[in-house]
Amino acid sequence: MDQPVASTRLAQEQSKHLQKSLGRFDILLLVVAAVISVEVLGQVSGFGGETFTWTLILAVTFMVPYGLIFAETGGAFTEEGGVYVWTKMAFGRVVAAITSLFTWVTQPVWVGGAMAFVAVETWSEYVGHVDSGSPADYLFKLLFIWITVTSAIISLKHGKWLPSLGAILKVVFLTFFIIVTMVYGLQHGFNGLDLGFFSPTLAGFLGVTPLLLFSFLGFESGNSAAGEMKNPAKDVPISVARSSMIAAASYLLPILAILLVVPLDKITGIGGLFGAIATVYSVFGPAAEVMLSISAVVFCFILVSQGAAWMIISDRMQAMAAADGSFFGGFFGRFHPKLGTPIRVNTLSGVVATLFMLAAMQLSGTSSALFGVVLSIAISTFLLSYLMAIPAAVKLRSKYPHVDRPFKVPVSDTGFRILGYICFAWILIGSWVAIFPGTLDVLFGLPYDFEATWGVSQFTFEAFALGTLGCILALGLVGYARGKKVRDAVAPVSERAELVND
Repeated sequence: MDQPVASTRLAQEQSKHLQKSLGRFDILLLVVAAVISVEVLGQVSGFGGETFTWTLILAVTFMVPYGLIFAETGGAFTEEGGVYVWTKMAFGRVVAAITSLFTWVTQPVWVGGAMAFVAVETWSEYVGHVDSGSPADYLFKLLFIWITVTSAIISLKHGKWLPSLGAILKVVFLTFFIIVTMVYGLQHGFNGLDLGFFSPTLAGFLGVTPLLLFSFLGFESGNSAAGEMKNPAKDVPISVARSSMIAAASYLLPILAILLVVPLDKITGIGGLFGAIATVYSVFGPAAEVMLSISAVVFCFILVSQGAAWMIISDRMQAMAAADGSFFGGFFGRFHPKLGTPIRVNTLSGVVATLFMLAAMQLSGTSSALFGVVLSIAISTFLLSYLMAIPAAVKLRSKYPHVDRPFKVPVSDTGFRILGYICFAWILIGSWVAIFPGTLDVLFGLPYDFEATWGVSQFTFEAFALGTLGCILALGLVGYARGKKVRDAVAPVSERAELVND
């Protein structure tokens, strides 16, 4: 049986190629670039005023305990690989291999199956028309995917500037939108919203929870590159705290702005945000069209930088899993000796994103429907990984009590477990709703028209969702079986100890 903290010789060898180039501000920008998902603002706002209410509730009851848990864990366990390493230390390699795979595969699925679609739709609407299904459409999406991959391939010292600039533009973009919305409201008035409009409902809870959880997760993702941070023990907890506050404001304020200016029946997953932007930009008069085009170009750049950030982060985790014998015999566990990047996993991510883009293009339905379906699949894979990652983080508190923790949540081990239970419960509900939408609504006697909600039949949705999850699980099991030789080459005991003592 594998020893949870044992590291392979290959993992130790590849760690020597890592280049420490991430300072505190770099970590913050990388996480902000990855985690704050501007492309889902329209989708979540489609649930009306209660979206704002549920966002506020989850910010308090989920994001706060979740942030505390991973701020402590991320500052204490600082080896390259992040969640993979933590889950391995808590539950062993098999669980860690599945957790890592679900986390990693979410990103190429999301980049190729959703973000590329959002980008081309935005570009087509506000910059230059692109016919759906045309060669130009395919070319745009392919360029989008492979630009994100290229940014992950080049050395982190240089590659980090794309997500860093994207993070800054993201905050500027949302701030500018909020300011213009205020000006528009003062000139034209806002939608009439009363307290009843914000009242939470069970139907809204079931509909919006997976989306909001997906939007709030990932603040610990920077630890996947912890071996390339200058001082992760001190910088990670601070970065988690700051990025969490930025994320809460970046969701609550724009959601409220969208609700104030866009009719609910006109909010869609792709067009909701820009529908609001197009409305408020009328304050610019004749320059409104030019401002919309500029904003659309900036928005597309933000999406590219977001995809790049996730590729940089998640590919490193999966590469370390491969180097540790948990994914296909170590072939994908190689870091380039000069660039310090996992080029083979980067390329694999590009291939998976391309294949998923091609698969999504074959689905029938509107662009908004396709976005919703792929979004739900990406949510399901991401949330499922946290059903293992959160218990792992909680277990590390009691399993390794003597590891130095620069930041420690001021609660007992029992209190820490309670924080974990709260987060786990949220993730469990979100995972079920993402994979089997409508089932809990029917259970509680709520009306649910599947095809009207998703734009595709329930059979098509479940076939695509369960088929994707089945393929991922099969890939994980085969990949783990193929890694036996790498796992058998365990590093010397003196080197293993570094994992816990670092």
